[in-house]
Amino acid sequence: MASDLTPVTRALLSVSDKSGLVDFARALAARGVALVSTGGTHRTLTEAGLAVTEVSDLTGYPEMMDGRVKTLHPGVHGGLLAVRDNPEHQAAMLAHGIPAIDLLVVNLYPFEATLAAGRPPAECIENIDIGGPAMIRAAAKNHDDVAVVVDVADYAAILADLDAHAGSVTRATRRRLAQKAFARTASYDAAIATWLEGEYAADLPGAPAFRALGGTLAQGLRYGENPHQKAAFYRTAGAARPGVATARQLQGKELSYNNLNDTDAAFECVSEFDPARTAAVVIVKHANPCGVAEGGTLLAAYERALACDPVSAFGGIVALNRTLDAEAARRIVEIFTEVIIAPDATGEAVRIVAAKKNLRLLVTGGVGDPRQPGQVWRSVAGGILVQDRDAAVVDDMDLRVVTKRAPSERERADLRFAFRVAKHVKSNAIVYARDGATVGIGAGQMSRVDSSRIAAWKAAEAAKAAGAPESLARGAVVASDAFFPFADGLLAAAEAGATAVIQPGGSMRDDEVIRAADEAGLAMVFTGTRHFRH
Repeated sequence: MASDLTPVTRALLSVSDKSGLVDFARALAARGVALVSTGGTHRTLTEAGLAVTEVSDLTGYPEMMDGRVKTLHPGVHGGLLAVRDNPEHQAAMLAHGIPAIDLLVVNLYPFEATLAAGRPPAECIENIDIGGPAMIRAAAKNHDDVAVVVDVADYAAILADLDAHAGSVTRATRRRLAQKAFARTASYDAAIATWLEGEYAADLPGAPAFRALGGTLAQGLRYGENPHQKAAFYRTAGAARPGVATARQLQGKELSYNNLNDTDAAFECVSEFDPARTAAVVIVKHANPCGVAEGGTLLAAYERALACDPVSAFGGIVALNRTLDAEAARRIVEIFTEVIIAPDATGEAVRIVAAKKNLRLLVTGGVGDPRQPGQVWRSVAGGILVQDRDAAVVDDMDLRVVTKRAPSERERADLRFAFRVAKHVKSNAIVYARDGATVGIGAGQMSRVDSSRIAAWKAAEAAKAAGAPESLARGAVVASDAFFPFADGLLAAAEAGATAVIQPGGSMRDDEVIRAADEAGLAMVFTGTRHFRH
């Protein structure tokens, strides 16, 4: 049975991130710990005046092959893996002159940072660490006898233990660090495997036999969707897509699990709108858009998005595709809003939002590319589902007119707008739009006709709120994220006053639906692309 306390007499340090290294190594030496090191770490420590043994003195071999081979040797791994109270292990160490290593300090080659910087493949390959993970895993496996540090943030904990326990590290600390070490190497390998999958996609037939998912803690959360659920937010490796993972929070209280989920949904939707073409605003409530609009300014777009469903917008998330300006900020803060997210914000806009101390303001540094490839992960009981992200964009689709009447140019523009929004509405999704703004949204219903009726009802309620004489659905177009299985959903749209429809097509009853559209005088186009979002 291992002791609760493990004395530290020798430490091996080999780090890529050298922040805090000299101070930590000096503190270890002051506590009587012998130092062993490699390459650049050894050079840094000796230049600081510390007595450090070169790892080649343990192995009897110099570093070689551009540093690719230096620690992969029994002189190192024997010292990490030897069980201290195992006579056979102790005899082997004595016979081969292998000294025990009680503390391992390793942080890995910066593969993730190299990848995020968009460096060429050869440079990414060179930043795949081999010896580091091998040592980390060896020390973590033998955590009954060895403490392993993979994070600069844990230097202080080691020193605190040494001071509190006469030069020893506690079992609780060793166990915590071992778990962290294995999670670190797993996350590191996951980043490499995911990158290789994308880099060599043409050479990889079908789905990979094994999947790895890793991330780095970005934020601990008070709880998940509900107070009894634990939660945290992790950033994954790779070139960061502008959004919640790249965002800087300029002000406001801590983001919750639901805030992050809803904010991601809002910003992904607003990223469908090219800021060079138009200002756009998306208002989201419970992961569904409740108002989306384009405009000549952010203020104009916000006013039109808000008019779609001013009731649901209360307590919602507002996403913008351009820099938040004072004019838009002043209007947005007039109603209770949880989060504002934008590529940037002017100084005056920041000061206006600051008057609402709980309102979170996030800036992302850009908008996402709706065509950017990627993956979406979802857990199910006992497994995970993995799929490509929906990178289909309506501007790239061939809109096929299937009715006797073709849509007008105005209707075509609104049809494209509505289908762009429908991509981000939970299925079954029905979106009414007119003049570049949503006027009614039906989401997440078990039947498409129910979504149609809800969207029409929303449009009527929005008209009442605006003091309009008739439903905002009158003269609007309708987008459906999937085909109409029956004509009833389409007829509900016609009854509400819609004039044109965009849908994927592909139903066994397409002919019946087309006839119904013709009889109602509707123009209808098929996209051939479905946008289910469950």
